[in-house]
Amino acid sequence: MQQHGQTFESLNTKIAVVTFEATPFARHYVAQTGLAWPLLVDEARELYRAYGMLSGRIRDIWGPRTMWAYLKELARGKLPRARRADTLQLGGDVLIDPAGIVRLHHVGSGPGDRPSVSRLLSVRMAASGTEGRA
Repeated sequence: MQQHGQTFESLNTKIAVVTFEATPFARHYVAQTGLAWPLLVDEARELYRAYGMLSGRIRDIWGPRTMWAYLKELARGKLPRARRADTLQLGGDVLIDPAGIVRLHHVGSGPGDRPSVSRLLSVRMAASGTEGRA
């Protein structure tokens, strides 16, 4: 995603990452990954609940999609980071346009279930009327 940061910026798109992990763990994550965007800490998980990102099922969280995602990371030379928090907490992606309209709402069934960057860009370009111009 970070490789496409300039494309999102050219579309006047602001990106934020939300975590439920406590602030010290969140700071460590930013330092470890070089995260380029703001990291918002939601320990009470209010945003997660508001967008229907509740607890996942063990078979989805630790199923084939997750293992495949971890294998791809290993192939890139990245070791999975140790989990300190609730591994059943679902995540997802929400794309909200400048008018406050939710254009994409994806609740992942596990860590490997994410929309592609090209899908996010496509939805953003369609919302801004720039589809096919970037």
